[in-house]
Amino acid sequence: MIDGGSAPTWRPARPTDDDVIVSMCLALNGEDPGLSAVEGATVLRTLAAFRAEPHRGQAVVVELGGVVLGYALLVPFWSNELGGCVCQIDELFVQDGFRSRGIGTSLFEAIAAHALFSHEDVVALALGVTADNQRARALYERLGFRAIGTTMVRTP
Repeated sequence: MIDGGSAPTWRPARPTDDDVIVSMCLALNGEDPGLSAVEGATVLRTLAAFRAEPHRGQAVVVELGGVVLGYALLVPFWSNELGGCVCQIDELFVQDGFRSRGIGTSLFEAIAAHALFSHEDVVALALGVTADNQRARALYERLGFRAIGTTMVRTP
């Protein structure tokens, strides 16, 4: 619940959410830059790929009273080591005024309850967090995530 009102709800993103997802993705990249800068066209290509080929992933948004407050990109992959489908939370963003109110936690609860992620039974959740993002790291650690190894990335 936010300020005694109703609870924000996570749902699959719709094409009408694309502009707000692009805007929030650019904001995320500005606040917490990753390996390379993200452009709006790239985000739109990702959203189109997810819609055309749902096995690649899905975008979800959280809304309250019809207003989108955040988004996440959920990407499945099969792990031999874990013996099943892993849900990689590729991106998670909640607008600044709504952070630290349980919205991020509710995303993980919805995935665990099989209420949001439309892929095989999930055996694990995975995500990345930049070293300087202490607020997000604290949330993930509180939710039981732990650092394992190092992810190494190379562009072709």
